Amino acid sequence: MDILDLADAHKPLVAECLEDWSPEVKEAGPRRARWIERFLAKGLRVKLAVHDSGAIGGMVQFLPIEHWPVQGRDLHFVPCIWVHGHRQGRGNFQGRGMGSALLEAAEADARRAGAKGMAAWGVWLPFWMKASWFKKHGYRKADRDGLAVLVWKPFTEEAEAPRWLKLRKKPPESVPGKVTVTSFVGGWCTAGNLTAERARRAAAEFGDQVAYQEIDTSDRAAVVEWGHGDALFVDAKTVRTGPPPSHEKIRTLVARRVRRLSR
Repeated sequence: MDILDLADAHKPLVAECLEDWSPEVKEAGPRRARWIERFLAKGLRVKLAVHDSGAIGGMVQFLPIEHWPVQGRDLHFVPCIWVHGHRQGRGNFQGRGMGSALLEAAEADARRAGAKGMAAWGVWLPFWMKASWFKKHGYRKADRDGLAVLVWKPFTEEAEAPRWLKLRKKPPESVPGKVTVTSFVGGWCTAGNLTAERARRAAAEFGDQVAYQEIDTSDRAAVVEWGHGDALFVDAKTVRTGPPPSHEKIRTLVARRVRRLSR
């Protein structure tokens, strides 16, 4: 296995989270590609794990924590570490040590950049981005917010533990006389991008009866202002987005609200 730094030739594949075979990922549009270009200028690093066969099977992205909506300093943060686990496309590379090798390489880069530690987020339930996986690699819990666990590994004695930002959730504004569909989307996550794209298309099907608005939460200030990262609202009512709702589900929710307009 080899670990490579991101090159221009890899960017389209990384923008599609190694799932270039997936119609759903392509449906999400170019948002993630734009996010990558924007945050490369802010210190984003991406490393890729290459199997002996030559196939890219995993990736990790990390950046200075000051550019992520987490309270912390002099640390690097891992928004995502992913090893391809589908039978489709390049195949299943999980369980071969790729994730561990990627995390180790990211930590080494962060140390060379002068970071005093590495932080990441995970969930305490046993699925994607498991907090328990990070703990096996020497990370400890710094904070928790519902299912989301903030973990970190200090590199120096001077390192300070990060904390979740204490966010006050602000509901989106409604457009009088119309059903209002609001997408909060940061661009970094394919799932969030897919939800926003489906919501945009569903809203457009109802013409002037529906107002679609999109709030860019790629900036930390926008997350602090609204209290949301990736989220979807129909008339200020939260729509569950994990996993991303289908276009049909979003359309059905919007249609119900549209029917109420004529009552």
